[in-house]
Amino acid sequence: MFSGKTLMITGGTGSFGNAVLRRFLHTEIREIRIFSRDEKKQEDMRTELKNTKVKFVLGDIRDYGSVRDAMTGVDYVFHAAALKQVPSCEFYPIEAMRTNVLGTENVLQAAIENEVNRVVFLSTDKAVYPVNAMGISKAFAEKVVLAKSRGAGKTIFCITRYGNVMGSRGSVIPLFISQIKKGLPLTVTDPKMTRFLMSLEDSVELVVHAYLHSRPGDTFVQKAPAATIGDLAQALKELFEARNPINIIGTRHGEKLFETLIAREEIMRATQESRYYRVPADNRDLNYDKFFVEGEPELSMAEDYTSHNTDRLSVAGIKEQLLALDFVRRELGR
Repeated sequence: MFSGKTLMITGGTGSFGNAVLRRFLHTEIREIRIFSRDEKKQEDMRTELKNTKVKFVLGDIRDYGSVRDAMTGVDYVFHAAALKQVPSCEFYPIEAMRTNVLGTENVLQAAIENEVNRVVFLSTDKAVYPVNAMGISKAFAEKVVLAKSRGAGKTIFCITRYGNVMGSRGSVIPLFISQIKKGLPLTVTDPKMTRFLMSLEDSVELVVHAYLHSRPGDTFVQKAPAATIGDLAQALKELFEARNPINIIGTRHGEKLFETLIAREEIMRATQESRYYRVPADNRDLNYDKFFVEGEPELSMAEDYTSHNTDRLSVAGIKEQLLALDFVRRELGR
């Protein structure tokens, strides 16, 4: 499918875009185009990789012209560029809207204009029942993807939705390891708070699955275990044989007690495919009776797919997951 093709990754200098790049780098793909606005990170990647398959394009998804021109001759797009930090988006919600929503529309429209084969949009569990500006902007972006997928011509748009990706930039595991090594208390918001745990490698395989199997408007979710933040901190302390105290700081603004990957409204029409859920698009238009006069009695019986009701890892299970991560083994000197 990818032999001789060109893949463009927006936000390709970020941790997730970088992981997708490395997954495809040694395949038969002809070219991987990195589109981002950070020239320093592009230069660092160029120096490290020294690979002629990788091309770098400086631009901003907020500017339609630069996205359209960068997408000339592209077969596949992985759209990872976004503002992802919850506090930043809380204080600057209009900036989140401009990048995460309007920027996404630019990417989709440019893909249609260039007759791109498939576009995979990277979303987050925070987009389901959002309580913060980042989640709201990603939820809105999902709606844009679904709306555009209904009339995208030759181009297929789909969504991959993720929980916490272990070791990604800004995630809690590198923070805890840094605090352990500096002899600082581990800052735990709420020990009972749960989060999905997914590796970068597993998450990238979901992207590949989406490219191979997507239909217009599909949302793909990986089945993932979860852990409490208290158990995660304890697992890291045991791995590093650390005696750092745990400082419970309380839930921060914009945080949930647990995250949801599939809403009950979606789980009603979801299908299971080995390691993944597929949520097909709801392609009804405004001219349907259920919107106005009928309901769905079964909906009241459905249950969301959350980090509270998925498989819960023990401390030993968390340690096993952590030891599978390269960066954790490096920090441990193994």
